[in-house]
Amino acid sequence: MAGTIKEIAEKAGVSRGTVDRALNNRGRVNPEVAERIFEIAREMNYQPKRKKKVYNQGKKIRIGVITQLAKSSFVKTIHAGIDKAEQELEEFGVEIIRKQIDGVSEDAQLEALEELSQEQIDGLAIMPVQSERIREKLNDMTEQNDLPIITFNSDIVGTNRVCYVGLDNKRSGMTAAGLMGMLTRGTGKVLVITGFFTNSVNNLRVDGFIQELKMSYPEIELLGVQSSFDEMSEVEKIVENTIEIAPDLAGIFVVSGGQAGVCKAMQNLNMETRPYVIGYDVTPTNIKGLKEATYDFLIDQEGFEQGYRPPHLLYNMIRKGEKIEKEYAYTDISIKTKYNL
Repeated sequence: MAGTIKEIAEKAGVSRGTVDRALNNRGRVNPEVAERIFEIAREMNYQPKRKKKVYNQGKKIRIGVITQLAKSSFVKTIHAGIDKAEQELEEFGVEIIRKQIDGVSEDAQLEALEELSQEQIDGLAIMPVQSERIREKLNDMTEQNDLPIITFNSDIVGTNRVCYVGLDNKRSGMTAAGLMGMLTRGTGKVLVITGFFTNSVNNLRVDGFIQELKMSYPEIELLGVQSSFDEMSEVEKIVENTIEIAPDLAGIFVVSGGQAGVCKAMQNLNMETRPYVIGYDVTPTNIKGLKEATYDFLIDQEGFEQGYRPPHLLYNMIRKGEKIEKEYAYTDISIKTKYNL
């Protein structure tokens, strides 16, 4: 008798979700864990269930997906997840209509929402800009068209969205503070660099970081929170200027884009002992920084999963009538070093 995903998970000592991701190439799984899962699956003669085509189950489902900062390295991993979901759902009669916005623009997002309204979509997944006009537009779409909406990567309060898929950003900031406290032994000067003060994701990470520093590491001196507008050159400038004023800087926490500017600044300054550095996302540039020991830790937020999961959740709601039980579908807060990439 062929083994099941549940039996494989029990034998491998992992969750069923991890087994599913490994066997179906959905999201990141530790290579050693994945290899063990495949070996157990072969031993148990596991046979994946064949998907049945369902073109005849009614009209085509149209799902709109809106992303922002579309050209950034991290968002490219989100797009990879959307690509995978699109491939899998196509045979079930699902069409994904994308609107990719390069920056963080309220006007551009409103325009994209209006265009999708004209497309008569059946569901929407969106990385929302935190603004009153976006909030009102999303509520109008849910109330007038009974449209299910899922937010991912960033959330927006005061809307009728079904759920949020993404990182618990405040807790990830607290996690970074814990790491920084251990690295510095709870003393020294620390700098925080954010992208945009209007970005709710950035703000939650900063809030979590500051809250945990005050609570657990009161002797750490916070030199301030500076905005880089997600520009590498701005990050570089901020780091260089801060170290000129505070050469004994103990740590740097970068919550958003432009993190490569830290590497540039370190090269320019050629310091004998550099500050500890914590950033976000396993992107090619950041991997290089870890391997070259310019960064100490990266917090990965599973971008692939953030892009992959919302279209599937919407399909299950629209086609199968499944209810989403949890309002917050958090992805893992994964801590990466050069040793566990």
